[in-house]
Amino acid sequence: MASMTSLPVLTTSPRLAALPVTIANVGLSYACAGNESLLTGMVRLGRKGIPVGCVNGGCGVCKVRIVEGSVRSVGPISRAHVSAEEEAQGYTLACRVAPATAVQLEVAAKLARPFSRAGATVASALRPTTQPKET
Repeated sequence: MASMTSLPVLTTSPRLAALPVTIANVGLSYACAGNESLLTGMVRLGRKGIPVGCVNGGCGVCKVRIVEGSVRSVGPISRAHVSAEEEAQGYTLACRVAPATAVQLEVAAKLARPFSRAGATVASALRPTTQPKET
């Protein structure tokens, strides 16, 4: 007689439950599992709103401020990107925290494009001019 194998049981644990995350800056909401980072949840759903960089806490691009709700750590947060004082004010890296409850957050800063017209104007103004040689 063949043995029966049991199927995995789905859990309703708060750690795995999808929780609503709202990015206040852009008015975007998405569901994020309690066992994935805020950034991973957004990227997994193909959403945009939080800048994506290295995805492991090394670049600080995904810096956000938690306005409402609570989060739990899924990895260390570099003090080079979030000071203890900033962390006390609700700042964190979206790639290093997961939702513990429903979360509302604000993106801390928008990335400036490194090559913009303004940058090109400044760069050309600083470039030395060459004088034609007299022959």
